[in-house]
Amino acid sequence: MPETSSLSNLAAIDAAHHLHPFADTKKLNAEGSRIIQRGEGVHIFDNHGRKYLDGFAGLWCVNIGYGRTEIADAVARQMNELPYYNTFFGTTTTPATLLAEKVCSHAGPNFNHIFFTNSGSEANDTWFRMARVYWSAIGLPSKKIVIARRNGYHGSTVAGASMGGMKYMHEQGDLPIAGIVHIGQPYWYAEGGELSPDEFGLAVARELEAKLDELGEENVAAFVAEPIQGAGGVIIPPATYWPEIARICKARNILLVSDEVICGFGRLGSWFGYQHFGVEPDLAPIAKGLSSGYLPIGGVLVSDRIADVLINDVGEFNHGFTYSGHPVCAAAALENLRIIEGERLVERVRDDIGPYFAQAWGALADHALVGEAVSVGLMGALQLAADKATRRRFEKPDAVGSAVRNHALANGLVLRATSDRMLASPPLVISHEEVDTMVRITRQALDLVWSEMKL
Repeated sequence: MPETSSLSNLAAIDAAHHLHPFADTKKLNAEGSRIIQRGEGVHIFDNHGRKYLDGFAGLWCVNIGYGRTEIADAVARQMNELPYYNTFFGTTTTPATLLAEKVCSHAGPNFNHIFFTNSGSEANDTWFRMARVYWSAIGLPSKKIVIARRNGYHGSTVAGASMGGMKYMHEQGDLPIAGIVHIGQPYWYAEGGELSPDEFGLAVARELEAKLDELGEENVAAFVAEPIQGAGGVIIPPATYWPEIARICKARNILLVSDEVICGFGRLGSWFGYQHFGVEPDLAPIAKGLSSGYLPIGGVLVSDRIADVLINDVGEFNHGFTYSGHPVCAAAALENLRIIEGERLVERVRDDIGPYFAQAWGALADHALVGEAVSVGLMGALQLAADKATRRRFEKPDAVGSAVRNHALANGLVLRATSDRMLASPPLVISHEEVDTMVRITRQALDLVWSEMKL
């Protein structure tokens, strides 16, 4: 760490040398980066000593909160014993082996294998290749196309960004790559029209069936979706959506892929999002909550259906990373899962703090700016609306959402704005009192924007 006297110069150093992800670098450099210095519980502190309640858990990931010395101790022990070895050439390490067993123990009877990666993006690229290899191995090599959703997010690597349905990402780098197509999203508030949520859920799910008819199911490998869309705006699908998607995938013989990078490891009050919605996928990329962000690690849960073919028919699967199953990252993840189990955080989200958050967050629906306030577990959204009765949105939605976010930040709360939708995803250890603080500051930010709009 730099000396205290040099901390004031960090923003200038950052501007001179650091290219940030998803950033307008020229604008960021002019404004100066916010330097986050430390974290404790559900709070982070910048280098000027300002304290913020992290209502977004870093990037959806710091499930156990900041400052857990148990993980630091586990990492130090592993660093001293074996700081690195690979999992190539018939080798493994103790932490990687035990972590594979531990994750599968919570994934359900259909999942008994995992392939380790370093991130959610890599996990999505991994299953993309794995699915094509699987179909080829069982004599159906034409099944290559992946169907994904508009406004979905699956990372920023080439395959991940292509499967994601973000137009602004596709505009850079000639994406999507061939073999990836998109259908609609289950965003009832914005796109449901006169249909009820249940009617809309069925209608948008059946776009998958129509797309299969168009492409020919003999050419389609998989359908991929997040249980709840994260970066797209915490889009919670109607109750009819996921059962119909699962029915179609099974009936039409395509793989169902549940992107669990955000929803996994307790965020919805279940170990994985597919469990919350009662479906059984074939593949499930994971990351984020696997280590609560303490060290980078991800993976793909591989169902027995796929694993049996990879093991018995494929032979060598020519894919992997230098740091797949990195022993120090695996040790951090193991300790993270031990904490989640020991403190019963999944059950806490399901039975205690999740329902409390739903009630407190849901009360914001009475605000003049809020069209809906929704949540599942500790994952919530506020839809800002120009007219609540008609669900009419603002002409400049990005500006309104950014204004609410900025007012919240100025008053000590980190929220995320996706256009005119405010997103919250606090650590699973947040207290009732801290939820009350979140909601109070959010309401204050909404009041300030409402006042500014009336001037």
